Amino acid sequence: MHLSVSTETLWIDTPHGRLFASRWFAQEGVGNGAKPPIVLFHDSLGCVALWRDFPEQLCRATGHEVIAYDRLGFGQSDAYPGTLPLHFIRDEAAGFFGHLKAALGIEDFIAFGHSVGGAMAAVCASLYGQHCSALITVSAQAFVEDRTLEGIRVAKEQFAQPGQMGRLEKYHGAKAPWVLAAWTETWLSPAFSDWTIENTVETINCPSLAIHGQYDEYGSDLHPKRIARLSTGTGEYLIVDDCHHVPHREAPDRVLAAVSEFLGAAAR
Repeated sequence: MHLSVSTETLWIDTPHGRLFASRWFAQEGVGNGAKPPIVLFHDSLGCVALWRDFPEQLCRATGHEVIAYDRLGFGQSDAYPGTLPLHFIRDEAAGFFGHLKAALGIEDFIAFGHSVGGAMAAVCASLYGQHCSALITVSAQAFVEDRTLEGIRVAKEQFAQPGQMGRLEKYHGAKAPWVLAAWTETWLSPAFSDWTIENTVETINCPSLAIHGQYDEYGSDLHPKRIARLSTGTGEYLIVDDCHHVPHREAPDRVLAAVSEFLGAAAR
């Protein structure tokens, strides 16, 4: 059955500033509240707009409501007050996601994160263990690997070239320099070098699926394997052939099929 999808945008107040969010709803009686919404956590340079049409595709493929939001400092959300702290991953789950959850009246949910958003989704699955039905990560990092740092150094050099900052300004406006620095300077900082997913995430009791591109320039397949081991229940990982860091854009059909199958099994 072909599902029609409707969407809405909204703003969420927090003590530190407003967050921009979007919601996608499947019509024709599917996604009517019986299924928990999928909450998307974007990557280090991302925002709602940079998910492009994936949220709609995800909604259509699964029948679940999909919610995406711009973290504070990103996209259309307000500027972040100061430098991003080294404990920002846990802060997102413990603080800002809590405001989103309360404002939208979310009870049970599915956490879905890309890149560093995957680590944030994993923390949410741990902190809200009684309410997180499933965890899905895509290209998430589990530790600070040499490949991760080299990929960030290359990207930092590329963004230093004339005209390249405009790529970020298109989505983040005047916040673009902060967005870039929040990514590169945090991850390249010696003080962040001992960060690991195991030291950030406690027990995950829900089923989990860690998706990773075969040629991900920001991490080897050690990352999804470590993330899959976090779950006390079913923890799976999937390596998507011929993909780099954005499998949901490079191979959306394969990712959507894997997610739909995983959620179907998790619901049984």
